[in-house]
Amino acid sequence: MSEEQSASAASAASPVYDTAKILAALPHRYPMLLVDRVVSLDLGETIHAVKAVSFNEQFFQGHFPGAPIMPGVLQIEALAQAAGILAVESLELAGTGKLVFFMAIENAKFRTPVYPGVLLDLEASFVQKRSRVCKFAGKASVEGKVTCEVNFTAMIADS
Repeated sequence: MSEEQSASAASAASPVYDTAKILAALPHRYPMLLVDRVVSLDLGETIHAVKAVSFNEQFFQGHFPGAPIMPGVLQIEALAQAAGILAVESLELAGTGKLVFFMAIENAKFRTPVYPGVLLDLEASFVQKRSRVCKFAGKASVEGKVTCEVNFTAMIADS
């Protein structure tokens, strides 16, 4: 492998955002922080983030004992957090005291259960951008198999 190919492979594997950058972009903290890394970010367009779904997640204690699956609403929340990073970075909101709040969730579809021990890919893209309201399309998947699809609207507001 040439040096150029090696460098390209290394940059493809390293996250665009690690935990420290995610914590700087989002107000969420454990146990509600559901984005572990950002793989790619195309400002004003799309984001690809990842949630490492661990058996140690609090929700697995009760959802469901003996047959743990990640709740669909938390998949949507993870997608919304990824979209929040996209909005904060694209609209240059970091440090402004502005937050991104859910306004609406539409056309949510759950396709496949998410089990502990997987990497949940989170893809969100802008559908519409305005100064205070943004619409997004989101899709979560595990190894290329879609687990959840949703459209949602968020409002930019003071914290």
